[in-house]
Amino acid sequence: MKVLLLNGSPHENGNTFLALSEIAKTLKDEGIDSEIFYIGKDPVASCRGCGACAKLQRCVFDKDRVNEFVNKMVEADALIAGSPVHYAGATGAITAFLGRAFFSGWRSGKDVFRLKPAAAVAVARRAGTSSTLDQLNKFFGISQMPVISGRYWNDVYGQTPGQVNEDLEGLQNLRFLARNMAYFLKCKEAAKNEGIEPPKEEDVTFTNFVR
Repeated sequence: MKVLLLNGSPHENGNTFLALSEIAKTLKDEGIDSEIFYIGKDPVASCRGCGACAKLQRCVFDKDRVNEFVNKMVEADALIAGSPVHYAGATGAITAFLGRAFFSGWRSGKDVFRLKPAAAVAVARRAGTSSTLDQLNKFFGISQMPVISGRYWNDVYGQTPGQVNEDLEGLQNLRFLARNMAYFLKCKEAAKNEGIEPPKEEDVTFTNFVR
C-alpha cells in the first residue's frame, strides 16, 4: 500500500515538505509506503474545460507534472495534499494543479481517485488554515474519496523554513492523521481479502438549474 503526498508549496523543502515528511515517517512505522510529489516552481495552467482529456486520456497540457501525478495516483492507494496558506486559501498553483488532475482523471475513464482515502494539510504563519482545508477537501468530496482526519484540524504553523518543527501539537496531530490513514487502508485491504465488493456505481445523472 502506498500514499502519495502532494507538496503544493513553491518551496520544495520548506515547511509544507517538513509537515508531509512527518506524515511519511509515521506511515513508514505503520508499514505503509509513501512518496512526496512536488508540483514544481513553474507556472501551472488552470483547466480550460476543453474536454480533450476524454479523448486523449490525459490533460492536453503537458508542460507541467499534472499528467505524471495522475499516472502515479492510478497506482497509489491514498492521497494527502499539502499547501501553504496564501490569502486565506490554498496556493493558486495547487488549486490549478488539482483542478486539472481531478477533471482529467475523471474524464479519462481511469479509476484514479474513487474510494481512495484522502486528507489535506495546511501550513500557515498565522491564519487561514481552516478555509484552506475546506478548499482542498472539496476535491475529495466530489470524487467519492473518504476524508481521513486527525484529532484536530490538519494544520501546522511556521513562517521561516523549519519553524513547523516547533509546533509540537500540530506535528502530533499529523501523526494521528497518518496512523488513521494507515488504519483505514488496512481495513480496506482486509475487506477486499474477505470478498467485500466496492459499492455499485450508477450511471451519473446531471440536472442543470438553467433550462
